[in-house]
Amino acid sequence: MFHLLLFAIVYYFYNFFMRISLKNIVIPSIPLATLLVLLACALWMSTLVGYHLVIPSPENSPFVQSLQWLLIPNSVLSNFVGIAFTLLNTLLIGQINNRFTIIRTRTFLPVFIFLMLMGSWNETHLVNGSHLALTLFLSALFYIFGVFRDKKASEHAFMGSFLIACSSIIINPLIFLIPICWLGFIMFQSFSLRTFIASVFGTLSPCILYVAILFLIQLEFKIEHSFYLNFDNIFELNALSLTSISYIASLVIILLIGLYGMYSNFHSEAIQSRANLNFILLLLVFVIIISLVFYNQYSLFLPFIAILFSFLVSHPFSLKQNKFFGIVFIIFCVLNIAFIISNFIFI
Repeated sequence: MFHLLLFAIVYYFYNFFMRISLKNIVIPSIPLATLLVLLACALWMSTLVGYHLVIPSPENSPFVQSLQWLLIPNSVLSNFVGIAFTLLNTLLIGQINNRFTIIRTRTFLPVFIFLMLMGSWNETHLVNGSHLALTLFLSALFYIFGVFRDKKASEHAFMGSFLIACSSIIINPLIFLIPICWLGFIMFQSFSLRTFIASVFGTLSPCILYVAILFLIQLEFKIEHSFYLNFDNIFELNALSLTSISYIASLVIILLIGLYGMYSNFHSEAIQSRANLNFILLLLVFVIIISLVFYNQYSLFLPFIAILFSFLVSHPFSLKQNKFFGIVFIIFCVLNIAFIISNFIFI
């Protein structure tokens, strides 16, 4: 049923969308960019109208539990806070692309694709702790990308690891991103004893401070209760609805098409851009793995998957503005709209 709905919408809007050049979306005018952002926000808020409420996972870090006590999940205030953090993260996305030339052109697509995914994934609308952790993660990328070919970049290594460790206080399994950052230092030709030690100290600093604060404010302090690392990899495919399986499979196909388009002309990219894109792909694969390992907290990792997905897919969409990738982009947009509609119809 989901595929029939998707094909019907694609057929209905095909002639209309084909008249719009993908270039107008890559570099939109200010009114069009505003309209696209409002469209994504409308998709987000549409889940409050008739879609079923999602029950948040009760097994979170102490920090997230406190945040959920302040912001009641599924409330209007919680959704507005989530949208505010998401818009803040879109600003960081644009700054990262402009500063480190992830995509060698000025493009709005990473922002738009990220907003479309966040608007369509209802589970992300109540994980405000995850949005805050994503802000810290994106801030860390400024420092991590900045270590390229600099084996003396101890300050960047310290701050990048420090911010990721801060995000791991919110989502404890994110601490496993630190070894991936060390692999990134190797990819950036900046790994040295100096950067490694700086990264270790940057990782330990917020964790020690966090434990010290808990020790002072809690009467019965137990360090094992300060962090939540509960491996739960009991993932059953039959637990997903047919609509979700079809949607996920379609996104995987779009990602594979995007990766093929990106690597087909990879030789034309600058060395630093290639290293950055490879590192983003490595992060995406690892985040998907830990979301399966910690499946009881999978919704917390969805914003991270969305941001990494948007960078990779936006690369061919922005640089290969031909008819084929234009159709794939249209299918991506319609896919997310159809997914939202299917939630109203079939659930």
